[in-house]
Amino acid sequence: MALKRNPYANLDPVAGNGLLHRRALLRSGAIFAGAAAAGSAGSMTGAGAESLKDGPWSLEAGSVIPAYGVPSRFEKDVIRAVDNPDNVPRNSRARTPHHQLQGIITPNPLHFTICHGGIPDIDPAQHKLVIHGLVKQPLVFTLEELARYPHTSRIGFVECGGNSAPLFSNEPIQASVQALHGLASCAEWTGVLLSTLLEEAGVQPEAKWMIAEGADAPRLSRSVPLAKGLDDAMIALYQNGERINPGQGYPMRLWLPGYEGNMNVKYLRRIKLTTEPAMSYYESRTYAQVLPNGKSYRFYFLQEVKSFITHPSPGHQLREPGYHEISGVAYSGTGRITKVMVSADGGKSWGQAALQDPVLPKAFTRFRMPWRWDGGPAVLQSRAWDESGNMQPTRAEFVAVRGQTSRPPPVGAFPSQHFNAITSWAVDQKGGVRHVYA
Repeated sequence: MALKRNPYANLDPVAGNGLLHRRALLRSGAIFAGAAAAGSAGSMTGAGAESLKDGPWSLEAGSVIPAYGVPSRFEKDVIRAVDNPDNVPRNSRARTPHHQLQGIITPNPLHFTICHGGIPDIDPAQHKLVIHGLVKQPLVFTLEELARYPHTSRIGFVECGGNSAPLFSNEPIQASVQALHGLASCAEWTGVLLSTLLEEAGVQPEAKWMIAEGADAPRLSRSVPLAKGLDDAMIALYQNGERINPGQGYPMRLWLPGYEGNMNVKYLRRIKLTTEPAMSYYESRTYAQVLPNGKSYRFYFLQEVKSFITHPSPGHQLREPGYHEISGVAYSGTGRITKVMVSADGGKSWGQAALQDPVLPKAFTRFRMPWRWDGGPAVLQSRAWDESGNMQPTRAEFVAVRGQTSRPPPVGAFPSQHFNAITSWAVDQKGGVRHVYA
């Protein structure tokens, strides 16, 4: 009798419910091919068993090359979710489809955005940036003048303070990872370091804050500690190699690595140095979340360590038992991600995920974990650590401090902000994925 080859023989279990050691990702693809096929015999066909057939695209010339490349028509459903398509007078949001992306860079058309007064149509030839207040020499810059300053490029995330807000719900919310975590994205930003311009203007000793103001109709403005402006703040002019999109603040925005999204003021036109924060409308009302004890944070700048699984996630369907890769993104406003642990049994046991290079400070880090799903129920979780020693909280730990709603809110509501606790996805025996609390 011939012995049947075990495709998992070289795949080491590292935690409960089928999690495999991350070094399995470095092994031969043939191992995974065998593992994947084990779920349903004959689902994978050898290359020599069936000849390739020519599709119509192989029998005729293709179409003309467009001047600006666009995705295949077969990818038409890979789009942002917009919540104000008629542009009625209120905020508008577009959420990133994390469940349809890979890597760490968010394509420009899919980068999340929030606009408080629509997208302004700014003529770059007329736009100017003013730096004034407590400086020795007020300065005015046109776009052309800024182009002559030294540029730098850095990859980093931007996240709305209200990202993941539905997870303050007292009950699980059945929505996609796009709806729950889609107000975070990551891009390569290129521009002029703000410290260069402030040095030229000459900062007066009493200056402690800077008030950044946009040129959009609401004149959104935020107070930023001057120390941040002198540290790693950038006047961003390019996003992933091209001029930043109108939805991202064309022709220039303030980029504050690791700080909540609205502080990265778009359509930037003014930076005023002051001794005190402005306590502007947006920072006093919209972005001052109330705590369970009735008090509120005066300021909450930092986006803290966080991770979530994008594959699989709600909306995905596991078609058969066997090998699957669990993957997601982790990030921290304080620096690099140092570790991501993954669980397939609701937190009873954990295995360390592989971090895909590059692992950059204040940027998305893609993590991957090999998993052999046996077709039974599973609860998938990820938990991240950063280089400052911060650990992503469990939901119970988070709720004890920040509270939760008394009834489920609408998925688009913002009952509070700065949610960074563990997210749990349940996989049922049919391969469906849904949100749970575990």
